[in-house]
Amino acid sequence: MTDSSPDDAPAVPTDPRLDRVRVVLVEPSHPGNIGGAARALKTMGLSRLAVVNPKRFPDPQAEWRAAGAGDVLDAVAVFDSVDEAIADCDWVVGTSTRSRRIPWPVKPAAGVAADILARPAGSRIAVLFGRETNGLSNEELQRCHCHLQIPANPAYPSLNLAMAVQVVCYELFKQSEAEAPPLAAWDHPPATSEAVTGMLEHLEGVLTRSGFHDPANPGQTMTRLRRLFLRAQLDQHEVQMLRGILKELDPAGR
Repeated sequence: MTDSSPDDAPAVPTDPRLDRVRVVLVEPSHPGNIGGAARALKTMGLSRLAVVNPKRFPDPQAEWRAAGAGDVLDAVAVFDSVDEAIADCDWVVGTSTRSRRIPWPVKPAAGVAADILARPAGSRIAVLFGRETNGLSNEELQRCHCHLQIPANPAYPSLNLAMAVQVVCYELFKQSEAEAPPLAAWDHPPATSEAVTGMLEHLEGVLTRSGFHDPANPGQTMTRLRRLFLRAQLDQHEVQMLRGILKELDPAGR
């Protein structure tokens, strides 16, 4: 495969299911990785790239690495925090190379790609990629429904950021080329990350005022409850119902 200039990069027809995927780079330190990620997206039929607190962007090195993906680079959305970047998303994936003390659902890129493509129509998905030096924080990973791991040489398992993006985008493109199975209908749209986070903050307040949860000695209660509700994949009506229950149980917190 040879390099292409922005002038000779043809438009790529994409599966509409790929258009709902937002690739999010969290605090990338090198602008070349942003450009490389933009190119990785375009070669695999994706177009929605976002960055959170980039160290240098816009930058000529990003433009150089993007090659024929200048349109993807020009449309990059910049956010101040991970919560802002995923607020409107109803399914969030975080890439991670390490096991966690409190286990989270973990799948390889192929499994995550299958799950993404099987999401209901209208779903909004974010795939988070962490910092070049230390990846995503535990708090950021706890915002995710699922963690994605790319198998690699145990003696040197660290992939370059743009290369990791390429692997995930390749799996999405490859599986989107296969005939999609029919999606099961659901009666309400899935809840967004912002809605679930708001419900969990409401729940934490109720548990604190009841004496069940001690902020001075929190343990892992809220982490495990977050994992429980993310695993359940709540819809909008379920979140509203839970918040209604919490209001009735804790009138003082209204």
